[in-house]
This record gives sequence, C-alpha cells and structure tokens, in this order.
Amino acid sequence: MRVSPLRAVRTLLALLAWTVASLGWAQPLQKVPPLSARVTDLTGTLDAGQRQQLESSLAALEKRKGTQIAILLVPTTQPEPIEQYALRVAEAWKLGRGKERAQRDTGDKRAQAIDDGLLIVVAKNDRKVRIEVGYGLEGAVPDAIAKRIISESISPRFRQGDFFGGLQAAVADLSARIAGEDLPAPWQPGHGGGADAGSDSFSALLPIVLMAFVLGTIVSRIVGRFIGAGLGGAGAGVATTALVSAGPLAMIVGAGVFLLVLMTGGGGGGGNRLRRTGPNTIGQGPVILPGGWGGGTYRDLFTADERNTLREKMQAAATPEERARLWSEQRALADPGGTDGLDPEAMVVA
Repeated sequence: MRVSPLRAVRTLLALLAWTVASLGWAQPLQKVPPLSARVTDLTGTLDAGQRQQLESSLAALEKRKGTQIAILLVPTTQPEPIEQYALRVAEAWKLGRGKERAQRDTGDKRAQAIDDGLLIVVAKNDRKVRIEVGYGLEGAVPDAIAKRIISESISPRFRQGDFFGGLQAAVADLSARIAGEDLPAPWQPGHGGGADAGSDSFSALLPIVLMAFVLGTIVSRIVGRFIGAGLGGAGAGVATTALVSAGPLAMIVGAGVFLLVLMTGGGGGGGNRLRRTGPNTIGQGPVILPGGWGGGTYRDLFTADERNTLREKMQAAATPEERARLWSEQRALADPGGTDGLDPEAMVVA
C-alpha cells in the first residue's frame, strides 16, 4: 500500500508539532521569586527612582486602606499562561490581610481574613499583563474593571515603551477605586482598634471580674463557700470569654476567682451560720457587742442552757459568797471585764 507524498508530509508535520509541544510543556515552570518589596523587577526595566515612586504610592495606599498591592515584572511566564503563573505567585506571596491582621485591625478576635490583596504581573517578552484580585477587593475591582485598566491605562503606554508610566497610571486608577471601598481601617499605633481595642477589653474585664468575686463572696456566706466560689469563678470565666474570646485566659481567670472566694469567702450552710441570741448579741454564743452600755438582762449574757445550769449551781450554793463566786466565774466567761450592774442574787430566782 503506497502512501501519497502529500499525506506523508502532513503526517510528518503533525509529528513535528506534537514533538515541539511536548518539549515545550516538559520545560520546568518559572520560579516564583521571594516577596521582598512591593515592586519586584526581574527584567531591569525600571530604574531605582521609578521603583521608589511606585513603592511610595503603594505604601501610602496600604497605610490609608490596609490594601496590599504588589507589582512583578518577569521576562516570561512560559511554559505557563500568565493567568496560571499569576495565580501561583498570589498564592505564594499571600497578599492582603489574613485572619491575624484582620483581628488586629478590627479589634475583633472572631474576624475572618479580609483578603484585600492585588497583584500586577507583567510578562515583558510575552507582551502580557495580568491583574490578580483578592476576593476582598472584587467589589472595587471586578474583572471588567481590571481588564479596562489594562486596556486603557497600561497597554497604550507599554506600546510606547513607557513601562513606568503604564504602571503608575494603573496604580492611580486602582487606588481611586479602592479608596471608595468600605474596608476595615488599618491599625495605627495610638489611634484605636487593634491593641487599643484589646486594652479596652481588658479594662472592661477588671470591674466585671471584681464584681464576680464580690458576688461569689456574698453567696458563699449564704449557701456555702464551695457554691459561692463556683458561681464567682463561672461568672468571671464567662465574662472573660465574652470580652476577649480567649478560652485559656477565661479558664485561668475563672480558676483564680474560684480560689480567692474559696479562701476568703465567709462560711455558710455548715453549722457556722450567724444567729441572733439576744437584743445585743450575735453569733453562736453569748458574744457581747462592745460598748459597755450596761443595764442589760441575763438573757443578753447567757444562752438558755447556760442560764439553767448557772441557776441550778447558784441555788445549790450554801452562802451568798459562794453564789457570788459562781456568778463571777460565769460572768467572766460571758463578758470578760464587763460590769453590767446585774444582781447575782437575782439569778437565783430569775
């Protein structure tokens, strides 16, 4: 079976094209350079002064809005298309405010990543430009706007060899778009948010923890130390979690209040309750409130059992002297040094 010359040529050309394509895709991918500045020029196109101007503009935007924009100039992205290469660079550089910076800037420990980063990639030899936008900026710079900035601000100047002018115009257009976007303001030392918000949270926490301690102490005097300490510690822990969203700190604060109330709280619910035994006494026995007013009654000095015991002893005494001695001994135990003017003889018949 003979093969026509034309068909053979077509087959050879197809094989040659497939071989070239295979060799092309077998090439290693372009490396992602480290992020060391807002403007990275691997082509030597921009001079130091131009790079510095672009750096200053991008730094000012980041200071005002928190948005991070980076510019990368490479000779080529081959064998990858520029879209794929720009995506790899964006993932490696992690532009924009992540979760930690979002929490610092907003003062909200539950804040999620803002992702307000933007990357401009220029493949000079490929004559390609790509703007990669984080989802936090998609409202300000949607795909249609990004393409428009490339076609109207960048490409015309690049065709004239004015790479700096094209990038400068793009930065100005992007800055104007981002300026109107409602983004969390970046944290500034001494201007609220971030650390100041954290300080405010801790300042608000102190009186709440103190209140939990006081309430725990009061409850401990009513129903017992352990219950009061538990309620005080739980209240302090919940307040800490609500204000600073820090689980470990909440546990530490709660445990601290629990121990303080347990050590300093009043006894209760276990036989050490305060009780009134007379118009001028309070406690478990005939403890006389100070003042030396005198003129009280026997019931002010002794409990019922003590009165009965003392009465029986004094009635059994043979002489007034012996009754006076018994009275003095019991009186000294009830109120040492007291002189209430009561008649011990009256105790015999009281």
